[in-house]
Amino acid sequence: MSIEEAKEVLLVEEQGLAAVREKIGNEFVKAVESVQSCNGRLVITGIGKSGLVGQKISATLNSTGTPSFFLHPVEAMHGDLGMVMKSDVILAISYSGETGELNGLLTSLKKRGNTIIAMTGGMHSFLAEAADIILDIKVPKEACPLGLAPTASTTATLALGDALAVVLLNRKKFQEKDFRQNHPGGSLGERLKVKVSEVMLVGEDIPLISPEDGGGRAIKELNEKNKGAVLVVDGDKFVLGIVTDGDIRRAVMEAISLDRITASELMTRDPICIKGTRMAADALSIMQQHEITALPITDDKGRLEGMLHLHDLLGKGEFRFLV
Repeated sequence: MSIEEAKEVLLVEEQGLAAVREKIGNEFVKAVESVQSCNGRLVITGIGKSGLVGQKISATLNSTGTPSFFLHPVEAMHGDLGMVMKSDVILAISYSGETGELNGLLTSLKKRGNTIIAMTGGMHSFLAEAADIILDIKVPKEACPLGLAPTASTTATLALGDALAVVLLNRKKFQEKDFRQNHPGGSLGERLKVKVSEVMLVGEDIPLISPEDGGGRAIKELNEKNKGAVLVVDGDKFVLGIVTDGDIRRAVMEAISLDRITASELMTRDPICIKGTRMAADALSIMQQHEITALPITDDKGRLEGMLHLHDLLGKGEFRFLV
């Protein structure tokens, strides 16, 4: 009995998806063009189950190259409306189109001049009338036998959101490398497929000192950048050495005054370096082989381009040396 009931639920949901698919037309094209041409973000709003679906749609858009955020209608009316810029496009979700909290927000957004895209099953609702573009998500029936719990309708809404995200992805020529950049915390295998230059630290994020700097300056840089190591470079950015937390500890154990010792005396000279064109997997192999956690990234002449830390590859707590 339960098996047949489950199959019936899936059948109803399939029918809902088919109904929404058949209604995709010029309004959907207008929605895509509106989002693609806007200079701001796609702000998604809704309440209840529609709000939960909207949060997932927003997350999908962000990971596939379309800047987006979710705005709760009630919080918006109590200050969060300040997050919305005139250049933003609004995607408002309500199956009935008559959600009071959402419609109150739409009145304010209309006054601001934001373009409003509606996802609704109520084609003659307040939401539909307020919207500039309407995406019809009406389904033949809900899978809930009482017809009360949003089931087929939320599935259809979520699927249409996926369709919007994927079409925008294709329009923007979003590539696998772009997806990986938006998922630095993804699986280890994916994170190691990128080039070192895509994950290295650059600019002010690199902990740097000069060879004549004292031990105190090295400690300050270590504390501020929190990378466990600081690179020693000359005025032309040639990498001369590296000072690690371990070097500082050994100096303290040997009762060496850190105020009197220089970085050139503390550092390990000619540290192992890697080119930015190498793969992250190669960098990890080098780190594991030499039991180190930081690698300077240099050009062909030995000038500093960046720094790679183990945590930038793997995330904290995910790595152990295999010895």
